[in-house]
Amino acid sequence: MTSNSPVAKIEMQDVKKSFGTKHVLNGIDLTVNTGESMVIIGGSGSGKSVTLKCIIGLMQPDSGSIKIDGVETTHIDTKARDELMGKFGMLFQGGALFDSMKVWENIAFGLIQGKKMHRDEAHDIAIEKLKQVGLLAQTGNLYPAELSGGMQKRVSLARAIATNPEIIFFDEPTTGLDPIMADVINDLIKNCVKDLGATALTITHDMASARKIADHVAMIYEGNIIWNGSVNDLYDSGNSYVDQFIHGRADGPITKHVDFKAQN
Repeated sequence: MTSNSPVAKIEMQDVKKSFGTKHVLNGIDLTVNTGESMVIIGGSGSGKSVTLKCIIGLMQPDSGSIKIDGVETTHIDTKARDELMGKFGMLFQGGALFDSMKVWENIAFGLIQGKKMHRDEAHDIAIEKLKQVGLLAQTGNLYPAELSGGMQKRVSLARAIATNPEIIFFDEPTTGLDPIMADVINDLIKNCVKDLGATALTITHDMASARKIADHVAMIYEGNIIWNGSVNDLYDSGNSYVDQFIHGRADGPITKHVDFKAQN
């Protein structure tokens, strides 16, 4: 019997990753459907970043399956990996802009280096993406050091969407921003992802960000997904770990854990 169910954009099954004796991912199962915005929440050291790096291919999982558009990616060759990366856009936590390049060159980097686009054409696209994130065209001729933190985040977002990616990854997109600018970035992320029709995967501990940009939320704790559901159900999850985390409470099952006490 054949299934008529659509193929998931991202599918992780029983993904494990350890560093020596430290088990970081203990069997991650996660499905992100096409056009969906999934946000992974969790505390420091819970496995959020390692999960993201395994999906992108920056880390090789010890075992398990990671499929993109139904295609297994954990053991693909370099050529196939390069083709896969062409589907991705990424907003890094620290922005990761090249200090020696002008803003427009940063935005156009993937177009020029990855897609071998002529600089003039790439420049025009970069300026359009700048406008899309609410910055003036002349900003393109500045260098990253001349920009505020909020402007740098906008430029990083413009770079993430410049190639019209199918999947965009956001790594703590509001870190270091004041609450107002963080909300501005959340709105931009939501609108840009919608305009592209892209699939989004975000890791964050910022609950305001999660509420605004997520369709679905998954919480990772000690290397496992302990809750996964609609963002509308997040504050009525019935999970005491989720409840403590999203409300930022000092008392609860997370802080009662012996490992938490030993680390703090």
